[in-house]
Formats: sequence, C-alpha cells, structure tokens
Amino acid sequence: MSATQTASVRVVTHGRIPEGTSELAAVKVSSQLHIAAEPVLSARVTLTAAPDPAVPRPAIAQATVDMNGRIVRAEAAERTMRAAIERMGARLRVRLGAAARNWSALRGTVPTDEPGEWRHQSVPALRSAYFSRPRGEREVMPRPSYAAGPETPDQAAAELDLLDYDFHLFTELSTGQDSVIYRTADGFGLAMAHPKPSRLGVAAGSMTVSKLPAPRLTVPEAVERLEAMGQPFMFFVDPGTGRGSLVYHRYDGHYGLVHPAGQPEKH
Repeated sequence: MSATQTASVRVVTHGRIPEGTSELAAVKVSSQLHIAAEPVLSARVTLTAAPDPAVPRPAIAQATVDMNGRIVRAEAAERTMRAAIERMGARLRVRLGAAARNWSALRGTVPTDEPGEWRHQSVPALRSAYFSRPRGEREVMPRPSYAAGPETPDQAAAELDLLDYDFHLFTELSTGQDSVIYRTADGFGLAMAHPKPSRLGVAAGSMTVSKLPAPRLTVPEAVERLEAMGQPFMFFVDPGTGRGSLVYHRYDGHYGLVHPAGQPEKH
C-alpha cells in the first residue's frame, strides 16, 4: 500500500495502479471541493486494482469527503482505473451538489423537491463484484456507522445517497430503534431491530417497512447466514450488546461489520 498527499486530498492505493492515476484522482476530487456546503475537514481517495483478472470491472475508485463531520462518498468500478476515476468524479460532483441543496434536510427540515435532489440519482454506480477471497482468509473489519445521531427515515435515505451506499445503519428518531435503510428496485426499504411502524413518520408508498424483527445473532452466526442467504448484507441484533448491527461483503473479499456509532468495536 502507498499513500500520497496532493492539494489536501490523500490518495491511498492497493494493488498495481497505473502511473499518473493517483495524481489524476487527487486533482479530480480537489477540483470538486469548492462546491461543498460545509468546511471540508478531509478528503481521501482509495484506488484499488482487483488481483483477480476475471472480475469484470477490476478498477475501483472511491472518494470520501468529510464536510464538517458529515461524510459524502462516491465510488465507481470500471475496466480501467482512469475510467473509474472519471466516473467517481462525476458521482462526487452530484453528491456534493445534492448536499449543498439538501443540507437543511439532514438537520431536520424537509428536503427540496427539485430535479437532481437526493431521490434522483443521475450517475449510475456500476459497482464491482467483491473479490472472491477464500473463506479461510476472510477477516471481519468493524467500523461505526456514519450516522451522526438519530435520524428520520427520510433523513437516513438522504444520507444513504450522500454516502453512495446500498444500505445504511442508523438509529430511527421517533422509535429509538437501530435500523437499516436499503435500496430496492422501487426505492427504499426499512428494517428495524424491533419494528414499531405505527410510530414512524413515513409517508405511504415512500418506502417499504419490514414488520419482522431483526434476528439475534453473534457476529460469526451473522456471517454464516450472510453466506447461506446470498444477500448483500445481514442485519441482526448482537446479543452481547443488544444493539442492531450488520455484516456485508467488502470489495476486498473480507467482511465488513457496521455497528452503532459510539459502541466499542468487536473483533
């Protein structure tokens, strides 16, 4: 792994990265930061070249921008690293623009209803399949949720889009329940550790709310069920903490473990 610093944008690389692409990625991200709605505390780009030549889009570019404590991400996977960087830059510009228009939505008011706002995604993700690492070599990589505090489902959906994720763990504001919001073919779905749909301030038809409670599983049990069910993630309640968490497949073939912010990490 190597790291370079250019114009306040840190670039980290994994694998064999073509010459000049680290500098290109730094310039691409740096040129977008002027439209940020809040002070930029840090900006990082991760460039990953998948070691498996059978992966359809082995070049992955990910940008993470910390805007005064709020995270905005953009990622793209392509056949070449330069193409991935170009698409990542286009997605980052959309997300920074959406954050500028909808910053008040993340602070408790209603998002603006205009073309290009957070419910409409104009640059498709084209995500890469994760690296097929042998089961015996996979590790569980924990991290806290990026949710800064309790949120409504609409606020969590807005944050999901700014994070450029397909699923997002957060604490639902009206019920206090650890919850996950995720993308579906028709919009968004919502699952809660202990469902209380009658207390949710969710408009009819805006998202699908599961009535099933999250299963109580240890982290190894959640990983096994993730593999058995073939789903993008597994949402569960950790019996050791009583809190909702989720496991998922990372691009590098390891498992990601997301737990509520402020909770000690489990290894």
